[in-house]
Amino acid sequence: METTTGREAVRRALEAAGAPREIRTFDTPVPSAAAAAEQLGCAVGAIANSLVFTAGEGVVLVLASGAHRVDPGRVAGHLGVAKRRVKRADPDTVLRATGQRVGGVAPVGHPAPLPCVVDVALTAHPTVWAGAGDEHSMFPTTADELLALTGGTLLEVAAG
Repeated sequence: METTTGREAVRRALEAAGAPREIRTFDTPVPSAAAAAEQLGCAVGAIANSLVFTAGEGVVLVLASGAHRVDPGRVAGHLGVAKRRVKRADPDTVLRATGQRVGGVAPVGHPAPLPCVVDVALTAHPTVWAGAGDEHSMFPTTADELLALTGGTLLEVAAG
């Protein structure tokens, strides 16, 4: 099992935001939306994937429903950068930006706040599950709470 450093950073960030949550820890990794949904017994669309993209010279956190893929063009349009400048970040960039490894990135608990967009599709689910800092942990939340926790904006991120 991974170190609890990421999980503890998430726990502290949630408490500091006045939104303490029980973090569920699994014996087996849940590094994908499908694996998490299976463990939790929920729809894959209720999983909030925390995805880091490079956008020009910076990075952006996209909290996307596990039910679909992110269209970089939509994210680029929202950010006002060229589509070709928005790409999935490599694992080293993700770790530097979030302090967490790919497969366990949370929406909070990063070394510094990241610009964030929250997938509008997450609003269809009364409970949303987000990564909690490592690939063995998740916490329950809502789309509205994710917006408040991250200072993010709602955006339709799916291709279509």
